[in-house]
Amino acid sequence: MEKVNVLIIGSGPAGYTAAIYAARAGLTPVVYTGGQPGGQLTTTNDVENFPGYPDGINGPQMMIDLQKQAERFGTKVNYGLVTSVDFSGYPLKVVIDEKDTVLAEAVIVATGASAKYLGIPSEEKFANRGVSACAVCDGYFYRGKEVAVVGAGDSAAEESTYLSKLCTKVHLIVRRDEMRASKIMQQRVLNTPNIEIHWNTETDEILGDESGVTGVRLLDNKTGNKREISVRGFFLAIGHKPNTDIFKGQLTMDEAGYVKVVSGSTRTNVEGVFAVGDVADRVYRQAITAAGSGCMGALDAEKFLAAKEAEVVH
Repeated sequence: MEKVNVLIIGSGPAGYTAAIYAARAGLTPVVYTGGQPGGQLTTTNDVENFPGYPDGINGPQMMIDLQKQAERFGTKVNYGLVTSVDFSGYPLKVVIDEKDTVLAEAVIVATGASAKYLGIPSEEKFANRGVSACAVCDGYFYRGKEVAVVGAGDSAAEESTYLSKLCTKVHLIVRRDEMRASKIMQQRVLNTPNIEIHWNTETDEILGDESGVTGVRLLDNKTGNKREISVRGFFLAIGHKPNTDIFKGQLTMDEAGYVKVVSGSTRTNVEGVFAVGDVADRVYRQAITAAGSGCMGALDAEKFLAAKEAEVVH
């Protein structure tokens, strides 16, 4: 049975930043990468909004760089999936790949969140070639072009209005005859002249060629008729699902499954467990905010372990 000082679950910007800070503090952190080593950024070709990269950087390369930086200070990176946890006692118990148990003095949860997709094959086919789940991340690449956004909530309204400032036209695809977004957000959409709302409409297929997305085939829910519109970008705004299933019954979460933390910190309801990055952030969901909270998590863990040590001494 392995015993570690600080166990970090997840390997995105939050997990690796936590590892860098924890390692430099002499806490000998161990990272378990999870099922998608490097997190969501490994599915992104170009990252242009992370400070320090004037020419942008390839998403997977950025995560390799972060891993190397964490390892340089002594972080041990293990490829494995945390399949269950038991935070009812101390030290904290974590099971890897359903067989190996690790005991940890402190745990930093950095499992992230996954964008929800429609489930049509063309989404995967054109991923990073016109299909995106983050307008703030990728909208700049479509400036001066027509794009489509699918969704009806606040996220869809925000992404549409954001894209309307960059793109010539935004097609908002709404499944019903009304939006779920707050009244003020709906008003912003309706008052933006270059946003066209397609009511009672679903995405039948995303169209494209070797150059990427070229259009969308829409299905009218009422008539069953299909038609095509020309767009170069297709943005999904139907929500995110935090990767928190293994923590149910262990950590306090909100109604959407995001881990709740004490305001102004990364502390959870369990002593010694800290949540960082998108797993606890339903608002910003950016690489830079995830990295910042990863730093906070490591500092909180360091303070916790120092207090534990002081208790033992006394």
